[in-house]
Amino acid sequence: MEFLGHTQKARYMFGSGKNSNGSSALPTIARQNSTLRVQDFYPNPRYFQRSLTQIPWQQQQNACSLPQKAESTLSMNKKAMFSFGNTNLNSFKPAPVLQSPPISLYTSYTPNEWERFNQNNYFTSDYLRSGAEKLRLDTARMCKEADEKTQRTQSNSGKRLGERISDIVFWKNELLHEISDIASSTSELKNAKRIIEKTLVETENPLNLVRECLYIRAQKRGIEMVRDDPEKNLVKEVETIKICQDKLRGMIEKVTIQLSQNNAAQLELEKDSGNKVVAQNLDENAFQLRNLSTDISYQSGVEKINITTSVPKTWCMFTNNNIKQCQAERAASKHLCSEINTLLQKCCSDMWQQWNVTNQALADRIRELLTTKNKLQTHLSKVIQEIFDMNKSIEYLKKSIQAKQAPLQVAQTRLGTRLLRPNVESCCDPAYVWLVGEVGEITETVECLTKKLHHAENAVQDLHLLKSNLEVDINNKSHSLFIDREKCLSLRKTFPMTPICSIYTTTKPNIPIHS
Repeated sequence: MEFLGHTQKARYMFGSGKNSNGSSALPTIARQNSTLRVQDFYPNPRYFQRSLTQIPWQQQQNACSLPQKAESTLSMNKKAMFSFGNTNLNSFKPAPVLQSPPISLYTSYTPNEWERFNQNNYFTSDYLRSGAEKLRLDTARMCKEADEKTQRTQSNSGKRLGERISDIVFWKNELLHEISDIASSTSELKNAKRIIEKTLVETENPLNLVRECLYIRAQKRGIEMVRDDPEKNLVKEVETIKICQDKLRGMIEKVTIQLSQNNAAQLELEKDSGNKVVAQNLDENAFQLRNLSTDISYQSGVEKINITTSVPKTWCMFTNNNIKQCQAERAASKHLCSEINTLLQKCCSDMWQQWNVTNQALADRIRELLTTKNKLQTHLSKVIQEIFDMNKSIEYLKKSIQAKQAPLQVAQTRLGTRLLRPNVESCCDPAYVWLVGEVGEITETVECLTKKLHHAENAVQDLHLLKSNLEVDINNKSHSLFIDREKCLSLRKTFPMTPICSIYTTTKPNIPIHS
């Protein structure tokens, strides 16, 4: 406490500074070190650490002439102030006020003790107000942090719900897309099945016609009753048609099985998609809930109920496995459609080819394949011309290979000559590198030309073989039969079915019939 008109250095503020024995009342250095130990405490704000009885520009008074009891009380209060972090405010009790006797001729306390008592009250007031202010600030900070944490947690929960809805929408769209694709694949497969069934029924017409031709050719007499090419081709045509019918029946069974698998996969996708729609509606309702919503309420213990049957990884894997299964079925359906196209094209090609071969054989037998014979002769002349050109090319290759011998010898001779360079003169200079590259390049060129020469010689041999085959085929087209021209060929002018070469298009190839 400061008095008006007096400084803190006044004598009556602190006494004489000596006790009754004449010795100083200041504590020893060892006692100060043991009393003012450094302890862990929460630092007070700067404006709480300034003493109310100390002026910044005045030197602190070190004299202490209080009795031992007042000094111990002050030391205890200072210890309590420095260890505030471990002290309970409720357990703190200020120093008791000593009551003086009602009737006394002499005062019970000295001015210094009175001042020390006031200083103790000041320290206690500072200490309690500092603790209360810290508690108030901590409470406000804790409330603010709690609000921010609650808002952040609610925002994160909403964000997670939004992400979950996005995931559900994504997988739902994927499921719907796959359902549309599998439905399209199933429709396409059903259409292919109808085409195969129709093709199988129509194959009976050419089969009956071939059997009729065989029956007519069996009426020939004498030396004409031979097993010639037309008869063999007719028998082969019957076998080809039966093989095609067996393949078509087997393909119909595969299509039936695949259709059942497609339906099962589509059913799983539709079920999963329906579940996704329900989950999306529920999550969207939960996402739209806010603090001011009217349909919110307490549901105690709901966080302890766990009826989940999957985690995000297994949830994604379940839908992904369904999609993969559907994609596998669609791929199988697509592959099966490709097989159907290939089968239809092959059956059509085989039947048409055998049909043409039989007609060609019949035309050869009746000597009326002049146009075909002319075409074969034209091809033969082209083959002969190609043989002549290939022989010229072979001669040119041989000359080119021979022309590369001299440059190769020159390059190798240069390298051999440069090998005689003595000591350090044997340097890997650009000339050496270039000569080595030249030898490699010429060697590689010669090898390539030699390979081309071998290929050309093989091609000439193939052309000679083709020329021989064409000559034999032209010679085989010199016989004819009256019954084949008047009976069989008239029946085989048109193919007795509409050939379906693809499940997408229906075409009818033109078969040249020569009369």
